Amino acid sequence: MNVDDLVAIDVHTHAEVSAAGQDTLSPELFEASRALFKAGSRPPTLPEIAAYYRERRMACVVFSVDAEAATGVPGVPNEEVAEAAAANPDVMIPFASIDPARGKAGVRQVRRLVTEHGVRGFKFHPNVQAFYPNDRLAYPLYGAIEEFGVPAVFHTGQSGIGQGAPGGGGIRLKYSNPLCLDDVAADFPDLDIILAHPSFPWQDEALSIATHKPRVYIDLSGWSPKYFSPQLVQYAGTLLRHKVLFGTDFPVITPERWIADFEGSAIKPEARPLIMKENAARLFGLTGA
Repeated sequence: MNVDDLVAIDVHTHAEVSAAGQDTLSPELFEASRALFKAGSRPPTLPEIAAYYRERRMACVVFSVDAEAATGVPGVPNEEVAEAAAANPDVMIPFASIDPARGKAGVRQVRRLVTEHGVRGFKFHPNVQAFYPNDRLAYPLYGAIEEFGVPAVFHTGQSGIGQGAPGGGGIRLKYSNPLCLDDVAADFPDLDIILAHPSFPWQDEALSIATHKPRVYIDLSGWSPKYFSPQLVQYAGTLLRHKVLFGTDFPVITPERWIADFEGSAIKPEARPLIMKENAARLFGLTGA
């Protein structure tokens, strides 16, 4: 991956359909999510994601979510994501997802996915996986991830998944308070943690943790920048300018839409190159690649 040739690194994109055509959400949750974000009806395949980002001279971190234990629906296999990234190394950075409910088998998967498949990080979605991030059940997973020196990204704040469906599709927002991740950051001081999304309604908590804990970052995915809180805009341009990352939540939000709104935001100009590419390149060890 030639970082100098890239205009941006999108740290948050989703593989939503497998090569076999299997969606990663139940029909009820899928329809609620697409309606909320006014997204198209057919999510792109992994090769289509690669082509899309290559055309825009961007790289993307791509992952699925392993929440089969809670939802009954399997995610896109981690190996499939890794194989797609291996076939498109100029634009794709593979992350995997392992449900903490998998226990010791999950820890073995971490080791295998990193050493045999080149996975560069791991994604957790506490709302969909139905666990608190500071639940000790997940700690063996975090220990293995920390051992291999790759980041862990956690959904935080309100989730668009289930929004508008009866009972929110059974998705509980309590699991996504970023304050739970302060425990994880304290207990795993060598683990790089990315708090995904503006953490509504807990934005101040997220900013506090990222300011206090040296290895906690914030990605800006899932929201148009025109809806960022004043506090997030202020911190992204000042105290946290080296710890905030460009992300879209593609395919529900496109880079074009996100960047157009970002250009109209009040985030300081000197912080923008850091957010769009330089912070992620440093975090993922891509600088000078």
